[in-house]
Amino acid sequence: IIVLGLGGTGVSVVAIVAGLAVALLIYGLSYRGGVAGTRLILIGIGIAAMLDSVTSYLLSTAATWDLQETMRWLTGSLNGATWGATVPVVVALLVLGPVLLVQTRNLSMVQLGDDAAQALGVRVERTRVFAIVSAVGLIAFATAAAGPIAFVAFLSGPIAARIVGRGTSLFVPAALVGALLVLVADFVGQYAFGTRYPVGVVTGALGAPYLVYLIIRSNRAGGSL
Repeated sequence: IIVLGLGGTGVSVVAIVAGLAVALLIYGLSYRGGVAGTRLILIGIGIAAMLDSVTSYLLSTAATWDLQETMRWLTGSLNGATWGATVPVVVALLVLGPVLLVQTRNLSMVQLGDDAAQALGVRVERTRVFAIVSAVGLIAFATAAAGPIAFVAFLSGPIAARIVGRGTSLFVPAALVGALLVLVADFVGQYAFGTRYPVGVVTGALGAPYLVYLIIRSNRAGGSL
């Protein structure tokens, strides 16, 4: 928006391509004979911090008329969403959703640990790469439409696990919980306060404490980074 003067479709294309590229970069840096979840999260936070510093610099040099559109997009908001913007998201869901559904059983095995999953015949790294690329693709298309709505994935998975139990696949329940979470957070942001807040502000306020709790719990359990 600021450097290239893009808007609409151009911003969406860059969001999708860059999202996939950064995800693969984080995966590559996290790989050390396998990928530990906490290490993946912390490296992701580090990469995000570096990219945020670049964004902050660009915002400090941007023309005034670019700032409002840029900040709306960076915060994550449904206020400017249109039915036309949902079409690419629906197409991505129809294409990439089945890829994730096919990987559901293998992903359940991977949760037992890489060695156990390999012993059960799962190609661990292939499964993990397919899952990451498909999930990030879905996230990138959603981000292109509404901006980055923070911490939805961190919250929806654990909530879905408490509802349906961990013995079943969480893919569909987590997706439904995530959709409901975004709608409820947007409603709260629009009507619960005197000022209307973008949905990303509400989900960020809920998700950041949970991320801190997740890291503390992992360290207390002796988790390795």
